[in-house]
Amino acid sequence: MDKTIDTRPSIALRRFAAAVALLGWAALALQLVLSIGLATSGGRPAAWGVFMYLGYFTILTNLLVALALTAAATTSQAGLWRFFRRAGVASAIAANITVVGLVYFFVLRHIWNPQGLLWLADVLLHYAMPLLFLAYWWFAVPAGGLRWGDILSWWIYPLGYLAYALVRGAVAGVYPYPFIDVGALGYGRTAINAAGVTLGFSLVAALLVAIGRSKPIPKKV
Repeated sequence: MDKTIDTRPSIALRRFAAAVALLGWAALALQLVLSIGLATSGGRPAAWGVFMYLGYFTILTNLLVALALTAAATTSQAGLWRFFRRAGVASAIAANITVVGLVYFFVLRHIWNPQGLLWLADVLLHYAMPLLFLAYWWFAVPAGGLRWGDILSWWIYPLGYLAYALVRGAVAGVYPYPFIDVGALGYGRTAINAAGVTLGFSLVAALLVAIGRSKPIPKKV
């Protein structure tokens, strides 16, 4: 059964979570400003920049990371924060943000060359936040109660995102990632690519479950 992180992690870990949460929110805000700027500089309205911003798995997953870290940092026992402190939820987010980093590094980083603030946002969202959240997960999340069957429920978010991205693409004619660009690849190739990413996610999730079941219980400091 999914477990709730022991009300709140230790004071030291809560401070770490707060610092990383602030970094995550700052990175998300920076990317939003840049997305709006790119839209307006290209003759599009600001709303188009927001629309494009909200289409990326990277952005949506980093939002979940920031929420989970904020939940860990707060003393509130409100339902939303308790939900994000659950070990299964935090572990699912860890699996997804790991996929963000891996897919970007191995598949996407070669297709563009960001400069300046775009480079900074790129590094924060694709490299820094995945690594920092995995560090938080290792030290703060009591994942010993994870079960192999939990992976099935973890699929809901990435598969839901895929459906969301495809619907957006069919309506607006733009797809966030080239490997799911139905207009260029067709549905057959897109389905194969999506299956490959899903398999990769499943392997990452299985690794986290295995590690979680064996790692020591976080200590209060």
